[in-house]
Amino acid sequence: MVEPYALGIADAARQIREKQLSPVTLAQSLLCRIDRLEPALQAWVTIDREEVLGAAQQRESGLDGGSLGPLHGIPIGLKDIFYTAGMKTSACSRIFADFVPSYDATAVSRLKAAGAIILGKAVTTEFASSDPSPTRNPWNPAHTPGGSSSGSSVAVATGMCAGALGSQTGGSTCRPAAYNGIVGLKPTYGRISRYGVVPLSWSLDTVGILVRRVEDAAILLQALSGHDPLDPGSSTEPVPDFRAQMAERTGPPHIGLIKDYFSSVPCQKCKGTLRRWPKSWPKPGL
Repeated sequence: MVEPYALGIADAARQIREKQLSPVTLAQSLLCRIDRLEPALQAWVTIDREEVLGAAQQRESGLDGGSLGPLHGIPIGLKDIFYTAGMKTSACSRIFADFVPSYDATAVSRLKAAGAIILGKAVTTEFASSDPSPTRNPWNPAHTPGGSSSGSSVAVATGMCAGALGSQTGGSTCRPAAYNGIVGLKPTYGRISRYGVVPLSWSLDTVGILVRRVEDAAILLQALSGHDPLDPGSSTEPVPDFRAQMAERTGPPHIGLIKDYFSSVPCQKCKGTLRRWPKSWPKPGL
């Protein structure tokens, strides 16, 4: 039998809807998993156990109500740059060590509207920038877990939560996802609102998704996507049904390769190999 903490979002949500799994049991399983692995991995900044279990009890009571959201009863981790009403949001900086927002980031509001439980705040590099974080790579402590969404990625990789939000300005979602062996999704710029997310670069910042299964990424993307007038960079493009698009796919996925940057040509002087120079750039004297 699979332990509750090991379930992905889709499986856990299905079991909760079918009353095969209690939201309280799931939350307790994740909290026990965190107790077992922390502080060795140093993935978390803040965990409010009473709030988590209280929210889980509310979700359990709501199972007999009307329609349930796609994330009903699912605890989700947040990189410590997402404003969360009543919960510390420090951006892992001593400057904001005691800062408690009075409102939720739009992404957090949409998670809650979909029925999710906010599990806690995960470690990031300070202000989601370049300094290394204390988080340890669970596969090899001598290796980096990647940044800046290091805590979110390690928490997902080790079963401390089925999904977490990160962010990406350069490679801060995809890189730690790769280093920790999980699924990282950097959506199209503006697809998910950044309102209430501590900024690094307004022209590049993108909310990221970290999960263990591709279907789970689609579920989170569906819940989080949509125009937000509070974010000037928010996309007004309609939101498709991402899970339906996955179901329509036939055959294996494809990998796109930009040949100008990744194919090779021999150097005429040393007869070695150089990356192909983009046609639009002035050619160096080889």
